[in-house]
Amino acid sequence: MLSEKPGRIRNGYVPDYVVFDFETTGISSETDDIVEISAVRAADGRITDEFSTLVNPGRPIPHSASMVNGITDDMVKDSPSVRDALTDFLKFAGDAVLVGHNIRTFDMKFLCRYARDFWGLTIGNDYIDTLQLARAYLPQLGHHRLTDLAVHYGISAEGAHRALNDCRMNQMVFEQLAKEMAKRSGGAEAVKLCPRCGNVLRKRNGRFGAFWGCMGYPECRYTENG
Repeated sequence: MLSEKPGRIRNGYVPDYVVFDFETTGISSETDDIVEISAVRAADGRITDEFSTLVNPGRPIPHSASMVNGITDDMVKDSPSVRDALTDFLKFAGDAVLVGHNIRTFDMKFLCRYARDFWGLTIGNDYIDTLQLARAYLPQLGHHRLTDLAVHYGISAEGAHRALNDCRMNQMVFEQLAKEMAKRSGGAEAVKLCPRCGNVLRKRNGRFGAFWGCMGYPECRYTENG
């Protein structure tokens, strides 16, 4: 899992994967810290193992964060440190493809920052962001939050914003998105993929007309004429 070379984002389905989620003290991947880590391992559409721990961030948890995730200073006072909790999570995940909702711009940034700070390395696992998949394959939906997708697919969203509940919900959503991908694969409405990074291309309108732009922007700036 720890590597000198970062993993790549994927946009297809894999039968074996680990869904993970962090709850944090705030939204900055550079200055905030993790207060909960959860993950589920899935194989052939079913959860086969689970991992979850509260984390002592070594700092007070802001009230605004507690209002979202329900996690307080008292709850985490006897929990493992961020480094110890992440060590256990990395062992659980191994070399599996990581799956999560909005992980490209949030959870993976936290994970890579800690890998750099604690071990001088990065995360070598490839990963799949279900937010990007949902935006590409369900453009008709007004919003693509995890709870929105759960409602769309008739999945219970009870307990949202606690990491393990979100992982279980996300696993079921990912399996439903796999069906969307299968329906579109090879058809007239097949989703275009970026030849440079493998991310989804989305049609956009620019100053000089329509064009296809990579959803991996700004990390990938690939475009082609529409």
